[in-house]
Amino acid sequence: MTDVVVVGAGPAGSAAALMAARDGLDVVLLERGPFPGSKNAYGGVVYGRVLDDVLPGWWDEVPMQRWVTRRSTMVLTETQALTVDFRSADWGAPPYNGCTTFRADFDSWLAGKAVEAGAQLVTSTVATGLLREGDRIVGVRTDRPDGDLRAPLVIAADGVNSFLAKEAGLLPRTQAKHLTLGVKEVLSLPKEVIDERFGVRGEEGVDVEVLGCTRGIPGGGFVYTNRDSLSVGVVVSLEHLAAAKVRPEDLVADLKAHPAVAPWVEGAQLKEYAAHLIPEGGYDAMTPLSAPGMLVTGDAAGLCLAAGIWLEGVNFAMGSGLAAGRCARQVIETGDARGYRKDLESGFVLQDHKRLRRAPDLVLSERVQQRYPGLVADLVQGLFTVTNPESKPGALRLLRGAAKKNGVKLRHLVADGLAGGRTFR
Repeated sequence: MTDVVVVGAGPAGSAAALMAARDGLDVVLLERGPFPGSKNAYGGVVYGRVLDDVLPGWWDEVPMQRWVTRRSTMVLTETQALTVDFRSADWGAPPYNGCTTFRADFDSWLAGKAVEAGAQLVTSTVATGLLREGDRIVGVRTDRPDGDLRAPLVIAADGVNSFLAKEAGLLPRTQAKHLTLGVKEVLSLPKEVIDERFGVRGEEGVDVEVLGCTRGIPGGGFVYTNRDSLSVGVVVSLEHLAAAKVRPEDLVADLKAHPAVAPWVEGAQLKEYAAHLIPEGGYDAMTPLSAPGMLVTGDAAGLCLAAGIWLEGVNFAMGSGLAAGRCARQVIETGDARGYRKDLESGFVLQDHKRLRRAPDLVLSERVQQRYPGLVADLVQGLFTVTNPESKPGALRLLRGAAKKNGVKLRHLVADGLAGGRTFR
């Protein structure tokens, strides 16, 4: 018998275990892999500011690859590339903005902090089901020889497609339209080559988000710089990927072969290939956050923000896990889990999701995915093409021409612009 069983030692679970253990509760943190992070394919940008008050000076010890000091948004057609590039020296100094990291390193580090706080980490253990007394959850079954682990509170942090949330009746049958598939290659390159190709030095890093690289399948691509490797991949709608009958690795190959990306990856050696499902249904598709005796956190609750210019998940996982850990004692003593949702609503986790609830529909729409990349690229190409001996065409004429070429009606462009203004206000 213990006070809290946390299932899953990812960022959400470890954050929950850390806070609950600090509150003096007896916490067991279960991890199905041989070590935290061993089953996670994510290798992108982690925004760690949510840890500022919990682990002061976390940046001095977090196992980062590079601090992201440049953020680029790239729009591609087959022969064109338009990049909006931002660089900030502020992002390269404490408290930093974000870092590239590998989850095997990051998850192990954060789980270690939970252990330091008093939580017991149990690895190579699968929670196979829930224990119940009446309508209340009172623990989990495991695949260990000693079997059941009883506790008045279970925190489900077992990731997207959570088996525990499903068994508790909180997660409906999986709907492909609410999931995306992330596919990533890690490509080895010497640090000095990466520094030269991306125009960085020291611990500086680059985050490139790409639109127009997925053969019209809703989604996008990415390129992240690690210390001596690149993470290159795509995130695409699972439903549309299946309908298109396209292999995801072919989309990654397309991205690497594009004239704007190929010079970055030239000569790189494939080190790792991985794929991972991501919950991207947004606020309206979010799982209920609690059942009697259980709280749901992180990806298990659908807390991943995919809103175009904001692509965040680990920070929301940690934020929800910290909230679950803070509320654990209250839930145990009163049986009332409303404080957990109130905690999330008072902070960035649910506020950002609610404010951007319409973003997935807009960002993954047919016009944004298939027509606007060409429109924007053609417009910019027209603006910078020297047409002598003819005079330069006006911007409105260029816009009309680009819109016609890419099958976009100006009224739709205006409507989508207004919708975007309302969505991202």
